[in-house]
Amino acid sequence: MVEALVLLLFAALPLLGSPGPATLSIAATGSVYGVVRGVPYMFGVMLGTSVVVLLVATGVTGLLFTIPSVLPVISVAALGYILYLAYKIATAPILQDEIAGQAAPSMLPGFLLAIANPKAFAAIGAVFSSMTVIPDQPALDVVIKAVTLITIVASVNIIWLFLGASLSRLLRHPTTGRIINIVFAVALVLSVAIAALL
Repeated sequence: MVEALVLLLFAALPLLGSPGPATLSIAATGSVYGVVRGVPYMFGVMLGTSVVVLLVATGVTGLLFTIPSVLPVISVAALGYILYLAYKIATAPILQDEIAGQAAPSMLPGFLLAIANPKAFAAIGAVFSSMTVIPDQPALDVVIKAVTLITIVASVNIIWLFLGASLSRLLRHPTTGRIINIVFAVALVLSVAIAALL
């Protein structure tokens, strides 16, 4: 079991920790608002991704996607929300004194992004379908995989928040700050496009 769990970690870490809509938006939030003010948004992403893990683990996702009209509606709604979020990141205020009075993103936008994140569904689905930790106990296998993936999600999201916050000094310069915001926004859209194509 320990060997299978180690393999699960090595398979899941690059899938869940690599740049994607959730991680990039957390980094962008950290870079603009700092760690403390970015925590609610990050928790929203963690909660939403945990829901995605549970939807995949219980088979609800597979069942929903068998209904022909559901996938296009979900895809269009997710794309719309992610494009909206990319716009908000690209046009976010630059200087610290400009954002002092503005509210940082709350849990709800983070939760919605995680639910609309095609990379999360693809990565979590790939791990669940390809890895088995306890072959002779399917229910326990699902629980262990779900807990492991949620733990990985929490860990990598904290790292991305701190990574984004480390860029906050660069954001004080108007030109550099705007470029960083636009790079985050473009990377967010590209990560969704790549996940959709794969």
